[in-house]
Amino acid sequence: MGDDTRGGARAAVRLAGGAPLRSTLNAADPDDWLALDSGVREVVWYRSPSLPEWEHSAPLPADLTQADESGLALALCHRDGRIRQEAVRRSIRYPGLLPLIVIRCADWVGPVRESARRLLREVLDVDCAVDLAPLILRVGRRERGAFGVEALGEALGRASHGRLTALFAAPDRVVRRFAYRLAVDSRLLRPVELARVAAQDEDTVVQDLCATAALTALCDEEAHEDVLSLLLAARNPRTRSAGVTALRRAGRSVEAESFLSDRSALVRACARYVVRQLGGNPAAWYRERCKAPDDLELPPGAVIGLAECGDRADAEFLWPLLPHPAAGVRARAVAGLRALDCADAKQLRPLLDDPAAAVVRETALALLPSAKELAAGWLLERTSSERQRHVRLAAFRLLDARGGVVALRAAVGLLEDPDVKLRTWAGQSVQRWHPPAGVRRCDAEVGELLDRSRHLFSDYVLRRRKWEAGVDG
Repeated sequence: MGDDTRGGARAAVRLAGGAPLRSTLNAADPDDWLALDSGVREVVWYRSPSLPEWEHSAPLPADLTQADESGLALALCHRDGRIRQEAVRRSIRYPGLLPLIVIRCADWVGPVRESARRLLREVLDVDCAVDLAPLILRVGRRERGAFGVEALGEALGRASHGRLTALFAAPDRVVRRFAYRLAVDSRLLRPVELARVAAQDEDTVVQDLCATAALTALCDEEAHEDVLSLLLAARNPRTRSAGVTALRRAGRSVEAESFLSDRSALVRACARYVVRQLGGNPAAWYRERCKAPDDLELPPGAVIGLAECGDRADAEFLWPLLPHPAAGVRARAVAGLRALDCADAKQLRPLLDDPAAAVVRETALALLPSAKELAAGWLLERTSSERQRHVRLAAFRLLDARGGVVALRAAVGLLEDPDVKLRTWAGQSVQRWHPPAGVRRCDAEVGELLDRSRHLFSDYVLRRRKWEAGVDG
């Protein structure tokens, strides 16, 4: 049905016509229940100033004892609080209406809210709690939604590891977080299981929660080895960083050296902390590895790591790395020089033609403060369609930062670029361009460029609409 009030209003019309509840919406989707709740009360103004559309064709019976499941679903969402309260009392016959009872637990009318909470407290067991968890947690964000979350915690607190497994794999990350918090509080998962979750789950909150819990719960040497192995081998940097920090507690600080060149800045920072606690000197470690500019095994993390903990004098180790055969090393060398505030436009300019996009991207960032020092004609040459896309992007970025007529000239030229994103950026640049001091819009070149842009702009807009519709043109 979709997460929108109009979809809920259409579902209400079908329910009023006698359609079964389960065929009208997806019972497992919280959005469908919330859309129905708001859709039942939606008023179609061209039909009536006071009645929702479904009431025109099939109003509710005066006595709700005669209403079936579909009718009670409409009554539970009705705009009249007295009808909602009566529907709550009648709904115990239909377990399929429990999701709407959950919503009524956060009702703005006190008697309706209290009736729904009494009913939910009576019927909410472990099985229902597992099924209703996504909806309860969604409603729990509302002003009066805390009751449902507390009831859910109490019910799931009695659940076994097996029953919680379904929630551990839920696509909704809020549900996974809630389930893992319960598992940690109840100590349902062993440290090795927690470490495995921290290494595999994609949600950063779950990663932090489970990694911290795994390290806190360690008690024996064998489990310590298994847990650290899982954390240190994790793909996500937050979990690896937790494992690296734990090396000190495990008496294995020496192993942190191998993570000084990690691809993640967070992991490198944690490794430097552990090495320093051992009395080591991370900066000296980085310098030693950057001394050999022809070393094919030089990890890019060691290059940027030197800039992270070194000083401006360490630029002498980075300049020789600019022609390194590994693109990652070249890119990190440029980034390091920028971090040390040692970027020199004359020496970095040739890297704008580098075949590696990462190197060109870092070079453009480093050259932005000195964009006006670069030759405008040289940059314009690099916006030609014959150049690689990443070169055109970097050149235009610098020209756009430079401003003036040359920026307008580059943007107008790129309105015909074969790359749709670059055309879009160029079009936005043309729209916001304004003449710098000393240049008038009536100047010959400016007027010609603006006239040309107006002719090209309609084509640009058409292409952009096609791109947004999924058709590249």
